[in-house]
Amino acid sequence: MNDSADALNTPRYDIPPELQQQVHLTTLERIYNWSRANSTWPMMFGLACCAIEMIATAAGRYDFSRFGMEVMRASPRQSDVMIVSGTVTKKMVPQIVRLYNQMSEPKYVIAMGACASGGGPFKEGYSVVAGVDKFLPVDVYIPGCPPTPQALLHGLMTLQRKISQEKLGEMRWYAKQPSEPIPVPLLGPDLIDPRKLPLIRKQAAHTGAEEEADE
Repeated sequence: MNDSADALNTPRYDIPPELQQQVHLTTLERIYNWSRANSTWPMMFGLACCAIEMIATAAGRYDFSRFGMEVMRASPRQSDVMIVSGTVTKKMVPQIVRLYNQMSEPKYVIAMGACASGGGPFKEGYSVVAGVDKFLPVDVYIPGCPPTPQALLHGLMTLQRKISQEKLGEMRWYAKQPSEPIPVPLLGPDLIDPRKLPLIRKQAAHTGAEEEADE
């Protein structure tokens, strides 16, 4: 982190004065990020064939516990890493977003495999979402169909490197205000993002006005 007066006085989020005066922020960041990067808690969550590779990565042969991931948590409230391992269908997206909103901050998302990253071989299907990043902020993408356990380990280590480089003054969970949950998509004839409802209503009204004018 930049230790200049301007950087300390005008951070993205307010840093408590006691930290600014008594703690060297660069050292604090290293300790803080080192502890977080080596104690991530993946959620016990799988969708399709990529989940089998994820299970193999947690087993004795590969054992991602040696990287600090330890055990998978059965509750989203005890997890901070979501590994989306498999095909994301439109029917499943609302549940995935609910689980993400219930996870503890700071939280991260890994898109494991071609299906989670971009829809995979089912991209043109009527029931499959072309990537979970349409609804969740993805931190690491792992290619493959399915990726090997070695690829997942590489993705987890990439996430560790990302965590170790984060800045204390730029972390969204360090803000005074609570982070806003992601609106749960509405499943009807198709999947609707609630954040796009004003645009949908505007387009529908415009289309209706054009039809009335034609009549």
